[in-house]
Formats: sequence, structure tokens, C-alpha cells
Amino acid sequence: MNAPIITPSHTVESMFPTADQIPEAFRIKTPINQREYLINGELRHWDGEVEEVISPIHIQTDQGLVATKIGHFPLLSEQESLAALNAAVTAYNRGRGVWPTLSVAQRIEHLQDFTYRMQEQRDEVVNILMWEIGKSYADSQKEFERTLDYIRDTIDALKNLDRVSSRFEIVEGVIGQIRRAPLGVVLCMGPSNYPLNETFTLLIPALIMGNTVVVKTPRPGTLPLYPLQSAFQKAFPPGVVNIIYGSGRTVTPPLMASGLVDVLAFIGSSRAANSLEKQHPKLNRLRTIYGLEAKNPAIILPDADLNLTVKECILGTLSYNGQRCTALKILFVHRQIAEAFIEQFRLAVNNLKFGMPWDEGVTLTPLAEPGKPQYLTELLEDAKKFGAEVVNAGGGTIRETFFYPAVVYPVTDQMRLYHEEQFGPVIPVMPYDDLETPINYIVNSNYGQQVSIFGQDTEAIAALIDPLVNQVCRVNINSQCQRGPDTFPFTGRKDSAEGTLSVSDALRSFSIRTLVAAKETDLNKSLITQILKERQSNFLSTDFIL
Repeated sequence: MNAPIITPSHTVESMFPTADQIPEAFRIKTPINQREYLINGELRHWDGEVEEVISPIHIQTDQGLVATKIGHFPLLSEQESLAALNAAVTAYNRGRGVWPTLSVAQRIEHLQDFTYRMQEQRDEVVNILMWEIGKSYADSQKEFERTLDYIRDTIDALKNLDRVSSRFEIVEGVIGQIRRAPLGVVLCMGPSNYPLNETFTLLIPALIMGNTVVVKTPRPGTLPLYPLQSAFQKAFPPGVVNIIYGSGRTVTPPLMASGLVDVLAFIGSSRAANSLEKQHPKLNRLRTIYGLEAKNPAIILPDADLNLTVKECILGTLSYNGQRCTALKILFVHRQIAEAFIEQFRLAVNNLKFGMPWDEGVTLTPLAEPGKPQYLTELLEDAKKFGAEVVNAGGGTIRETFFYPAVVYPVTDQMRLYHEEQFGPVIPVMPYDDLETPINYIVNSNYGQQVSIFGQDTEAIAALIDPLVNQVCRVNINSQCQRGPDTFPFTGRKDSAEGTLSVSDALRSFSIRTLVAAKETDLNKSLITQILKERQSNFLSTDFIL
């Protein structure tokens, strides 16, 4: 298969702007001089070493392309890390602290206060997302708004959960009220691709259930939390939210080794998660909530609607440059339609707009992860060595931090692209003759998050659904893999996840069922009635939250 002669490489060469071509509204006028970090309700000043934040967006100058420094953040030491942990431990106070003993309604009030304060920082956070991780303006806005929606949905879900829990049960002569209680101190570590939204999908349910939290910011993706530190400080009691910055190898091992972390909430690689978990001296006391790798496949049946399939596969493989755990990372196409699919798909790829995050309608932007273009090139070279080709015009063209998407065909199991999660704009396409090929791939994979099936034959689709729901946690029909809606379960099998992070499920993940029980005697009924009437307990209560 021959790619078209016309390539986009000449425009890739000139894609980065000069300083005066950057729209005024999106300029970083002053680099972010972050030297504050939040511990125990205090914004403490750091005079030590800092790390520069270099944007993936380069600027054209007379001397050539120049990387853009957009700020720096503190490289805290073990001492500050442990101070943050001690603040969280003190605030929790073995379950006797102010935060874990507040009523559900009171914790909701604090979270609503934070939400109002967060909204005021919208424009600054969105701009930082664009500059630090290269996310488009539209997607950066979406990440911010989706995070606000997630907070509101979490509040509504907890209200519903608490309403159900507000009643008493009497069984076999025992009176009981069952509610959910916090777990303790949570170490929260979000990912660099969604440093705001996915960090908050861990942080918000942990907080609202009464836990205290230490947040370790991701790299890249550190600066978006900076404008929100004051909101956390003002909205929550001291020690409830603590934010640390720096090298993960420096600041996180002491936290885990202390044995004082009750929950490790982490989104990232399984290698990093396993390393952190093993450092905890009391594994039976540690709860883990993980979102890890995925290699989500698409299975394209011979009767698939090609227009629909190509549209969804473009979204699935290249939204935010394919840097999503839910991205489609390998496409299995029936050999009968492989040529037609490739032809339509590669043309669709080359019609995507690439450029700077603020460009209207842009899809493809520079990559923030250091060394990513070089890694993707290695995958292409390996695939070519075993007989594959880059079949789209200009695929694999590099300009500094930008990597033009490469459609690779035909992929075989000899290639690294077949096995490795590329987490970037390289799309492996594998032809198949027998459905056992993609099924065996999923069965033998280390990952089990999602799969997409494209086709129109109900019998064939139904025959795939039944075995695949036992291998992955979401089967998408004629649509890309995705996380949302946030009310749907989001989890994975095998090495892809532990715990479930939908809105309602996350509340359960960060808490435990606890009950107060008493034999149904006159004394106990009188005692419980008086506690309820005088509202002497926040847990033992029949208050109904509207």
C-alpha cells in the first residue's frame, strides 16, 4: 500500500509561532514563580531548590526554536513531605478530628465553598493546562468544567447515599443504623495527562467521605493546582488537604514507609504503583485504588459502517494525541475490509488540524512528556523491521515536541506496537481472518479495561459481548472507548485497575460500611431516641439532606 505523495511535513516545520503570533489572551506574561506549598492550612514559603517547568510549546526566534519556560515549583525534601503527612494524621486524629466527625451536610458545605472559589480560577487553570501539557483550549476548558461537574455529581451522589442510610433497621431483635465511615489518611497521586480532572476524581470522594489527604502533584501537570491552593486553604480545616511538590523518588517513599498512609489512590503506571505499595510496612492495613495502564483494542467486523467506524476510531486513537488510558491503542480490522478501512482512515488522519493549543479546531498538539517523540520513533522502526509500513502521508514526522500521527500496517505479534502501550499518536492496525485472533489478544493481554466492537450483525456482536465482558470492564458498541459518563463504573481487570471510580462507586471506594447496633430493649430505644432528638451524634442521626 502506497501513501499519497503530498505530505504535511512542510507545514510541520513551520508550526510553532513567533512570540507576537500568540494571541494576547493566551500569553504567559509572567512565569509562575511558585514557592508556596500547602501544609496544615498554611501556605508555607520555600527558599530551596526549584524545578523549571518547560512547555512543549516552542517559540520561533531569529536563533531558531526556543523552549518556553512557564514557571517553576518547589523541589521539597523528605522533611516537608513528612510534615504534610503529620498534618493529615493530626487532622484525622484516629477518627476523632474535626473533619472525620463532621456531619455529611457539614462536609458538603465545605466542598461547595471550595467549588465557588475554584470557579474564580478557571481562566488561569485552563491557560496553564494548555501551556504545561499541550492540551487544546477546548479540551482544557472541558477538563475544568468536567471537574466542576464531577464535584457537583459527587455531592448529589452522597446526598442520595446518606438519605438511604438515615433510616434504622430492626432485624432479629437488633436495632441498627448502617452508614459509611472514612478510612483515614489518603495519599492522592493523579496523572500528568489529566492533572486536574483525574486528580480530583481521587481527591474529591476521599475528602467528602471524611478522609484527610496528602496530594502529590504529577510531573508534567504540576502547575494547574497552584492557583487552587488558596481555595483549599480557605475552604477546609487545617491539615485536611496538604499539597506537596517535588521528585516522587524523594517525597513519596518516606510517606509510604511511615505506615501512616491508610489509602494509596494512584493513577499512573503499574510499575510505580507496585513500587509504592511494597514500601508500606503494613500491607493488610493499606487500601489501594488504582487506575493503571490499558491497551484497549477495537474489533472491526466485516460489515462495519466504515464512515461511523473511522469517525469513532479517529476520536478513540487521537483525542489529546492518544495520551489517554481509555484511548484505542490497537485496531483489529477484518481482512475483507482492511484496505478500504486503511484508505479512509489515513485520509481522515491527514485531515486533522494540528498546531498550537489555542488554535481553533486543533486536534493534534505538541507532546509534553520528555523524550516521547523519540520513543514513538523507536516503535515505528521496530515495526518496519518486521514488515509494517507507515501508510499515512507524513506519519512519524517530528518537529521538536510535535509528532505527526503514524498509522502502522500490517502489525503482527512480533512487533513492540502489538504489546506495548504507546500512549501517543501511533496507531497500529492488524488485519485478522478469524475472530479468535482479537479474542486471544484480549485474553492474553496484561490489561483489561475496555474494548470497542464495530459492526451491524447482531448475532456476531452478541457472540462477542458474552466472552468479552469477562475479560474487560466495558464493551463499547460502535463507539470509542471512554471514561464517561462519570456515573458509569470506571475500572479495569488484570493490571489495569483496582477499585472503581465512578461518582457513586468512588464514595464506597474511599469509605467503609460501619454500623451502630443495640438490642431492642426499652433502655436502648430510649437512649437512641434521646440521642436523635437532641442531635448529639453526627453519625447516629435521622437528618434527611435535601
